[in-house]
Amino acid sequence: MVKDMTKGLPMKLILGFSIPLLFGFLFQQFYNLVDTVIVGRFLGTENLAAVGATGSVNFLIIGFCMGICSGFSIPVSHKFGAGDHGGLRRVVANCVWLTAVFAVVLTALTTALCRPILVAMKTPDNILDAAYSYIWVIFLGIPVIFLYNMTSGVIRALGDSKTPVIFLVMSSFLNIGLDLFFIVILHWGVQGAAWATVISQGVSGLCCLLFMVKKFEILRIRREEWAFDRHLAGILCGMGVPMGLQYSITAIGSVILQSATNTLGSDAVAAVTAAGKISGFLACPFDAMGSTMATYGGQNVGAGKLERIGQGLKSCVLLGAGYSVIALGVSILFGSSLARLFLDASEMAIIGDVKLFLTIATAFYFPLALVNIIRFLIQGVGFPFFAILAGVFEMVARALAGFVLVPWLGFTGSCLGNPIAWILADVFLIPAYFLVRNRLRSMKESGKEGR
Repeated sequence: MVKDMTKGLPMKLILGFSIPLLFGFLFQQFYNLVDTVIVGRFLGTENLAAVGATGSVNFLIIGFCMGICSGFSIPVSHKFGAGDHGGLRRVVANCVWLTAVFAVVLTALTTALCRPILVAMKTPDNILDAAYSYIWVIFLGIPVIFLYNMTSGVIRALGDSKTPVIFLVMSSFLNIGLDLFFIVILHWGVQGAAWATVISQGVSGLCCLLFMVKKFEILRIRREEWAFDRHLAGILCGMGVPMGLQYSITAIGSVILQSATNTLGSDAVAAVTAAGKISGFLACPFDAMGSTMATYGGQNVGAGKLERIGQGLKSCVLLGAGYSVIALGVSILFGSSLARLFLDASEMAIIGDVKLFLTIATAFYFPLALVNIIRFLIQGVGFPFFAILAGVFEMVARALAGFVLVPWLGFTGSCLGNPIAWILADVFLIPAYFLVRNRLRSMKESGKEGR
């Protein structure tokens, strides 16, 4: 069930690992997309805008949770690559303790503070109550978000990218069914969409947990291995917290940009919401490439095979460049048709804004590909601090777009925020990769690799 990525052709390994991940990300985006389509079609433009208005603060918090879990999985891949199964089990046990603490604390804080945050973001009055109803339920589900991301992260760190996808596909269909049941039949409004998301993710998390416990012998943790280890906990937090902060720092810029977009009115928010969902769907291959490179880099640095890291990077960048061209073509040819999935055909102005957003975003997808590939590779080999700095560059770019471009250019300024952020992050990440490569070589020569 496990997969060793320290042997074989990098391109073949990357494709074999990333394709199942891609299907997982596509289905994840698919049910997010369906959420939005059902809300837009059955509850109207204002409720669509309400869900969209929570997007950046959602990413701020949920991204932090996902980042922590991604960071926790890095020492797992290192231990697996080094063949240290006992150490691997102790790492996983300490992951359990830490995620439980983070889940309880974050749930309590976010459910208490989400309304003041939405008010501070200048959420339009006509959508504030609906936005609060939606995001409060999402934050209440933080424990199941931790459950799924921790368990699936451990499974992927062992080289199995297929199993989490199977459970995610299952939960996607469950999510769609619950959306229709809660919104169309029970008339729960946007809160129904939120409950559908939380319940379906909880089911996928439980499935991953049961699979992990039953199918991986090397993960059958002994009684003494459950002991809390301060040293291991420190290593895990040293990986997980910086990665979580990287997501959150990036999201701060998104919050500022969203706040600026909110001042343009609910129609602009609805357009950004629809375009963001489509763009997220189109960007799934980059997410899969990034997650693949984190595992690939982690296993190979754990095994001391540093020469394979650069080979894998080249292969993945080629894949990213090819897909970027395809995504731009899809956006140009089908942007308006995709927008009509969310909006009534009579709302031509909003549909036009959706296509504009998509065209500008996909025109800069290659810089986005580099952000995902290089950042996750750097994280995977054990240098999460550089990812935080890349997040700072993205935050600054989006903040400038929110404070300068949106007041100056209106909706076009909102469209330019993400591309500028990706480019600025690459300005930092590309030289950072070469610095990390040189450090790894020096550490290997001095006998300190696999720390």
